[in-house]
Amino acid sequence: MTPSRILFTLAVMLTATAAAAHTGEGAAGGFASGFFHPIFGWDHVIAMVAVGLWGAFLGQPAIWILPVVFPLVMAIGGALGVAGVPLPAVETGIALSGIVLGLMIALAVRAPLWVAAVIVGIFAIFHGHAHGTELPEAANPYAYAVGFVIATGLLHLCGIALGFLTLLPWGRNAIRATGVAIAAIGGAFLVGIA
Repeated sequence: MTPSRILFTLAVMLTATAAAAHTGEGAAGGFASGFFHPIFGWDHVIAMVAVGLWGAFLGQPAIWILPVVFPLVMAIGGALGVAGVPLPAVETGIALSGIVLGLMIALAVRAPLWVAAVIVGIFAIFHGHAHGTELPEAANPYAYAVGFVIATGLLHLCGIALGFLTLLPWGRNAIRATGVAIAAIGGAFLVGIA
């Protein structure tokens, strides 16, 4: 994928309209609803892209392990949400995921793989719980779940693709600037929650 295609893909993602991702109103439907939920929720977009981006920044094997850890652990959080197990401060955890993951990228933190996986996994529980609490009210909960897992994977792939900019002379600085933007958007969500 060329740098211009990567930038175009990111621009298209970033022009999606913001949505109140977790209104608690249970308006979830089937596959399309599950698929578009993470894509139109900025809180999810920044975190999912950040996971792929940080993995790409860290290189092999993190480039593939982090985007696999996230949906696996997200499923655990989702199961907790479906079961009605309370998880305090879910929206705060989701906002913090953008801040922390954005800072990891912005500050070029080269954490050991297991530390990076734990960080990603902790935030995945919050994202999964938010989806899981909406799942029982979906018209077709299985289709909804498949939709949001596929969308999550695609957003991770966008982050990985964007991470390939590090191969260009100016790429590392661009990626770090993207980390600053992700952290700032996460901070805006956090302020909006308080």
